[in-house]
Amino acid sequence: MAVNVGVIGCGNISGIYLENSRRFPQFNIIACADLDKAKAEEAARKYGVESVYSVEEMIASPDIDMILNLTVPHAHATVALEAIEQKKHVYSEKPLAVSLEDGKRIMEAARLNNVTVGSAPDTFLGGSIQLAGQLMKDGVIGKPVGATAFMMSRGPESWHPNPEFFYHAGGGPMFDMGPYYLTALVSLMGPVNRITGSARITFPERTITSEAKYGEKITVQVPTHVTGILDFINGATATITTSFDVSAARTPFIEIYGEEGTISLPDPNHFNQPVLVKRHDEKEWKEIKPEGDAFDNLRGIGLADMAEAIETGRQPRANGEMALHVLEIMHGIHLSSEQGRHYIMESSCNCPPLIKQPNAAV
Repeated sequence: MAVNVGVIGCGNISGIYLENSRRFPQFNIIACADLDKAKAEEAARKYGVESVYSVEEMIASPDIDMILNLTVPHAHATVALEAIEQKKHVYSEKPLAVSLEDGKRIMEAARLNNVTVGSAPDTFLGGSIQLAGQLMKDGVIGKPVGATAFMMSRGPESWHPNPEFFYHAGGGPMFDMGPYYLTALVSLMGPVNRITGSARITFPERTITSEAKYGEKITVQVPTHVTGILDFINGATATITTSFDVSAARTPFIEIYGEEGTISLPDPNHFNQPVLVKRHDEKEWKEIKPEGDAFDNLRGIGLADMAEAIETGRQPRANGEMALHVLEIMHGIHLSSEQGRHYIMESSCNCPPLIKQPNAAV
């Protein structure tokens, strides 16, 4: 039986979830809500959703089993906690919460109310990262030694109509894009137990060059070039750098280094792009294409997996425990930089089970 879902937050990201809901029989989106009622009405009309509620009505409705929380990051925790108190399951856009304390409160409330929490990103459930996981499971690159991850850009103020929040508390390149990279790494290599971080603000003021607010200034409040060294429980180490200060780079997105070879992954903000593999005794890289369209946007696959998990009694793959672990990693990198010492992780999680890839053989 399909799980009935209500969407809270009908901004830009809601469109792909609402559109893709037709692809996933595991859930039905039956209502929309937004603080701006006109946005909810427009989304419902465009995507054929039957009802429009206020946020309060949505959370209280006995017809809604799960809340799809697509609010702005600072509202994630408030909405999630209110829904959980009404015994509703919650799937949130990334990050799980802005503060680590709020993330812990969400997970404790879910435990006490016997409901399930899930969180984006779900891009790790796409063919690329699932294929990489199958190759690693099959021993193609041997035991993991280390990994690198890079998200290098000059910041969003040249294209985003309202880029200020990227440079204020809860923003920055790590909290904006880090969840894609860290979720991929944790899903493939398991939990992290120790972190070293270094972070800086390169440009204390940014000038908006996108059309809507062209020429306006932003005072930068958060680090914009952030590097972390991660020690995994399995013994491997990884380096991750996220930046809004880089004009150009030729770094890979993610590479995983094993004792017998290397896997080079595409942008973890996509789902089904090819993976490159090179073993130590081979001269050339091999390109392996996962199943599906390389440019297909499968957002909602995590929500579908969670709906199925609720029905069958298993843990969802894009689960709250992993999202909390990723949130703590991001905070740990910043805290290590601020305090000049290693950060020791408190949370942990399991590697979610793979979705079998039919063409994983090399």
